[in-house]
Amino acid sequence: MSKRIGSRTVALPAQPGVIAWASVAGQKEKDGPYGDRFDQVIPDELNGENSFEAAERSMLETAVKLCAGKAGCTLHDVQMLLAGDLLNQIISAGFAARNLQIPFYGLYGACSTMSESLSLGGMLADGGFADRLICATCSHFCTAERQYRAPLELGNQRTPTAQWTVTGAGAVMLSGGPAKRRARVVLTHTTCGRVIDLGITDQNNMGAAMAPAAADTITAHMQDMGRSAADYDLVITGDLGRLGRDLLLELLTQKGIDAPEERFFDCGCEIFSPRQDTHAGGSGCGCAASMLCAHILPELAAGRLRRVLFMATGALLSPTTTMQGESIPGVAHAVVLEHREAEEG
Repeated sequence: MSKRIGSRTVALPAQPGVIAWASVAGQKEKDGPYGDRFDQVIPDELNGENSFEAAERSMLETAVKLCAGKAGCTLHDVQMLLAGDLLNQIISAGFAARNLQIPFYGLYGACSTMSESLSLGGMLADGGFADRLICATCSHFCTAERQYRAPLELGNQRTPTAQWTVTGAGAVMLSGGPAKRRARVVLTHTTCGRVIDLGITDQNNMGAAMAPAAADTITAHMQDMGRSAADYDLVITGDLGRLGRDLLLELLTQKGIDAPEERFFDCGCEIFSPRQDTHAGGSGCGCAASMLCAHILPELAAGRLRRVLFMATGALLSPTTTMQGESIPGVAHAVVLEHREAEEG
């Protein structure tokens, strides 16, 4: 029996449970509006390590360990780790998996990796292929600047459209087995994104590059499901920032999709306050991941949110393609997360 709905959406009738989650963040993120909600805050950019890259890897390890601990299990009990990051050869996730010794699927969706891992993890759990799996990702301001733009030592001035890569990590445990009975949040549907490229070439304007992909996925999801934004408490994007979010709402309106501003929540707009001067807001894999685990899932578990569409957004560029003058493709994957009441008995 097919689980497909429409052109790009998949139903998850077993409704895998979100049984635990954990977030790690940096000092700048601690100073933002949600700073008191992160499970752990690292002391500084190096986090006791010898390099920024090692600091990022250790954040991801910490998030996974915290998540497993919250679920009341050991790392040995986790059957799969689906994780990725922004760095070449996804070294944060790969090296973390080396140390954690959990069977590992490495993913790369740029900043869309959190929703990509939840989408794939949800299908694996729904299909009975794993009773306990962890979906995770991370980013670090200093590693991302060195990877994509310029080393911090150069002191380059940031443009008004630029976003601040979040130093953070998030990990979510899904279960399609007996453990899901205690879950207060379930994953019910997922919509796969397409790669959309409208010709943006400015690597300091990620919001404009990713917004078209976000609009495309939301449009497909609403059409497949026969729903509108009114069917969700929030439509949550990962890291479009202020410019990208405004562009998303404009694109949706052009497509005939109802887009009331109050129902659209962008993690990149919310994670920092205006007084922190991050220009267009936050970005990075850790932006959506840390906000999901620090704010959104707790709100769903408590029943203050009942149903959300969560969609992280990614810019699929590299330093090589940027120097070759290539444009920046974007992708966005969406998952539906819903509150579930406690089971009797």
